[in-house]
Amino acid sequence: MPSGDALPMLKAPPRPLSERLLSAAALVTGLALGLPVLTIIVLALMPTENIWPHLIATVLPGYVMRTLALMVGVGLITFAVGTAVAWLVTMCRFPLRPLFVWASLLPLAMPGYIVAFAYVDFLSYAGPLQSWLRDVFGWTKPSDYWFPEIRSLGGAIFVLSMVLYPYVFLTARASFIRQPATQLEVARALGRTPWGAFRNVALPLARPGIAVGVSLALMECLNDIGAAGFFGVNTLTLGVYTTWITNGNLGGAAQISAVMLLFIFVLVWVERTARRRQSFVLPSQRPRQPDRIRLNGWQRVLAVIVCATPIVIGFIIPALVLLAFAASRLDQALSIPYLRAVYHSLMLAGLAAAIAVALGLVLGYANRAMRSRFTGNVIRITSMGYAIPGTVLGIGVLIPLAGFDNAVDGFMRETFGISTGLLLSGSIAAVVFAYVVRFLAISFGTLESGLQKVTPNVAAAARTLGRGPVSAFFEVHLPLLRPALVAAGLLVFVDCMKELPATLILRPFDFETLATSVFVLASMGELEESALPALTIVAAGLLPVILLSRTFQEPHITS
Repeated sequence: MPSGDALPMLKAPPRPLSERLLSAAALVTGLALGLPVLTIIVLALMPTENIWPHLIATVLPGYVMRTLALMVGVGLITFAVGTAVAWLVTMCRFPLRPLFVWASLLPLAMPGYIVAFAYVDFLSYAGPLQSWLRDVFGWTKPSDYWFPEIRSLGGAIFVLSMVLYPYVFLTARASFIRQPATQLEVARALGRTPWGAFRNVALPLARPGIAVGVSLALMECLNDIGAAGFFGVNTLTLGVYTTWITNGNLGGAAQISAVMLLFIFVLVWVERTARRRQSFVLPSQRPRQPDRIRLNGWQRVLAVIVCATPIVIGFIIPALVLLAFAASRLDQALSIPYLRAVYHSLMLAGLAAAIAVALGLVLGYANRAMRSRFTGNVIRITSMGYAIPGTVLGIGVLIPLAGFDNAVDGFMRETFGISTGLLLSGSIAAVVFAYVVRFLAISFGTLESGLQKVTPNVAAAARTLGRGPVSAFFEVHLPLLRPALVAAGLLVFVDCMKELPATLILRPFDFETLATSVFVLASMGELEESALPALTIVAAGLLPVILLSRTFQEPHITS
C-alpha cells in the first residue's frame, strides 16, 4: 500500500435490533420510575409558592427533631436486639435454638401500624393489662399507680423496634455465618472469652452487614405513618400527609418531602457503603464454621429469654389481641365493606406485582445481556424507589399525573369543548404506579439472583444457534426463571397488600383497601372492627416469612 494512502476508517457494526429494543425499554422504565423523585426535587427547589421560611419558623424543626429521635431510638434497639439474637442462634447451643432461627422472622409479617393499634388497646387504661393490675392490687383510680404512657415517642420507638429488628437479624446472621472459624479460634487461643471474641473479632467483621440491616430498618421507620400517627408523634412522614390532606398545601408537602429525601440519601449512602465494605471483609465462599458454644445453667435461660422476648412482643401478643377482637366480629367476614376491601387489595397488589415482575425481567435481562454502564445507571435509578417513603412517593406521583390530566383537559376544552376531568389522578392507575415504583427493586433483586444461577453458557449456546437476546430469553431463560418469578411476584404482592402511606394519598374517593380500612377504623377508635382486615394482612405477610425460613440455610456447625 502506498505510504500516502489513508487507512480506511473501521465502523463498529450496528447493534442488533433486539439489543436496541432492550436499551429503549430500560431507558423508558428508568425515566418513568425516576419521575416521582425528580418531581419532588424540582418542586422543592423551584416552588410555585415559597413557604420555606414559614415551615422553618413553625413546624419543620419539630418534625425533624422528632423524626431524628425516633430513628435514633429504633436504630439502637434494632441493632442491639437483632445482633444479639443473630449471634445466639448462630454461634451458641441452647434449648429451642432451631425454633428461634425461623421464629425470629415472624415480626416481619406484622406491619407497624397494626402492632401499634394492638398495643394501644392492650396497654391503655381500660386495656386487659392495666385492668388485671387494678384487680390484683386493689387500685381504683389512675392516681393510685404509675403506668408508662404508650401514646408517646417512647411507645413508637418500642413498637417499631420490635417489628423491624428482623432486618438486622437477617443481615447480622448472614455475616456471622460467613465468618471463618480460624479468626475466632485464634482469639480464643489468645485467651479471649466467648464474649471477648464476639466483641473484638466477630462484631467488627459483621459491622458492614449490621449497618445494612439497620439502614433498611430505618428506611421502614421513616416510611411509617400509621404507628407514628396513632402514638401522636408528628414525624416528617406524618407532616407530609397532614400538610397535603388536611391543609391542602401541596407545595408545603413537597418541600417537607424534600427534607425527607435528605434522610433517605444518607441512609442509602450508608447502606451501599456498608455493602461495598462487606464484600471486601468477608470471603465469597462459606468457610468452615466453629463449633457452637455450649451454654449452661443461667446462660441457657438468659439466651431463651433474649430470643423469645422480641418474638412475643413483636408477633405473639399483637396476634393474640387481634384474634380476640376478630373472634367477636366473625360476622364481618361476609360484610360488604370487608369483602370490597379484600377485592381492592387483591386487585391492586396483583396488578402491581405483575407489572413489577415484567419490568424487573426487562431490567434484569438488559443488565445481563449488555453489561453496559447505561443499564447500570438505569437500574440504580429505579432501585431508589424502595427507599422512598410512601408519602413522599405519593406526592411525587400525584403532581405529574395531575399536570398530565390538566393538560389533556385543557386541550379537549379548547379543541372540542368538552372536559375530560381527572383521568389518572385519584385513580387506581396512580396507586398501581406508586406501588411499582416503590417495590420494583424487590422484583429486580429477586430476578437478578435467579438470572445469576443460569450459566452464561446456556445463553451463548442459544446465540450460536442464531437466537437473538430476546429469543434466547423466551426460549431459554424464562423457563429456568419460574421459581424466581414466583418468589418476586409473591414478595411484591405482599408488600403492596401492606402499603399504607401511598395508598392513603393516591386512592380514589371512597376506595378502601385492607390497609386503609385498618387505619381509618383504628383512628376512629373502632379497634375491634379493624381486627379482621388486620389479621388478613398479617396472614398475607406470613407468606414471605415462610419463604424466607425455607431458604434460610443452617450453617455447617456442630449442633
